Amino acid sequence: MTSHVKLFIPGPTEVSPQTLQAFASPMIGHRSKGFQELYADLQPKLQALFYTKGPVYFSTSSAWGVMEAAVRNLVNKKVLCCANGAFSDKWHDVSLRSGKAAELLAVPWGSAIDPEAVRQKLATGEFDALTLIHNETSTGLMNPLWEIAAVLRDFPDVSFIVDTVSSFSVLKIPFEELGIDVMLTGTQKALALPPGAALFAVSERALAKAATVSGRGYYFDFLEFQKNHEKNMTPSTPSIGHLYALRQKLAEIAAEGIENRYARHRQNAEIVRSWVKEKGFSLFPKEQFASLSLTCASNTRKIDVAKWIQLLRNRFHCVIDGGYGKLKGQTFRISHMGDETPQTVRQLLGWLDECLDELG
Repeated sequence: MTSHVKLFIPGPTEVSPQTLQAFASPMIGHRSKGFQELYADLQPKLQALFYTKGPVYFSTSSAWGVMEAAVRNLVNKKVLCCANGAFSDKWHDVSLRSGKAAELLAVPWGSAIDPEAVRQKLATGEFDALTLIHNETSTGLMNPLWEIAAVLRDFPDVSFIVDTVSSFSVLKIPFEELGIDVMLTGTQKALALPPGAALFAVSERALAKAATVSGRGYYFDFLEFQKNHEKNMTPSTPSIGHLYALRQKLAEIAAEGIENRYARHRQNAEIVRSWVKEKGFSLFPKEQFASLSLTCASNTRKIDVAKWIQLLRNRFHCVIDGGYGKLKGQTFRISHMGDETPQTVRQLLGWLDECLDELG
């Protein structure tokens, strides 16, 4: 049996032994009283993390399932897809494949979405939905969510759909205060759970709008989620192991304290950013928009990133990411979200230093 290789990639992130143990809990019937109790027990804890009094739904899918669902449930006219990286680019493609009219508001990878550009587009009256990836994982960039939310308040007929897949629980993202209509996340990023499930909140106005949209399907129909939620159930058989693991993780978050969790993620990010500069690399996005979940660095030293990562794997049994898509080799990404601490981050950086020295 090969030794475990620890993940410092932006997803899936490393999953702790205690989380895996919870994930492996014995099964119960998904229409049983025991399941209803488990589902109900999670709700107030999830509501606290989403900063909402409304329901938080559980989907047995990757976050992409809910990203597609949001478009299918909420677009009657046309969706404006804010794009500045691989995943936000893809959301536009997914919208088109879902049979929806869609338009890109695109800026170069590594640049942030401009709130005023959003305003100009929405002022045309062409759109009834907008998609935004808060934290674009491919480029390590965090978009100005609060400023964009302020713009959306002037367009109440536009559904505001926000992917917080790699920012959820890293910093405060108040669903109701920001006026978000759909806020979604996945289990495999900062929550440090196994991949394969998603969590999302939907505003009351979005649920009402969904009832007017045809072609919602069944598996991802928001109205089906709400109907089943009222019985503390999910529309179809869920991954029950994920719910047990989620209960374990929510208990850990409560024990740490949410503000301490936010502060830990910020400290992790600051440590890695400082190291990047000290070693002669640079941040790929502008620092004011740099992610708190991961750091994407430009390979300004022109090192052999693939060889560097192989050395890291062989010697220290861990990996970072060598750049996503068209940025492969030109950048590298270090995840510092989830269960990582300043201590584990500094240890990783020490190992990276040793491997850098060997590269010469």
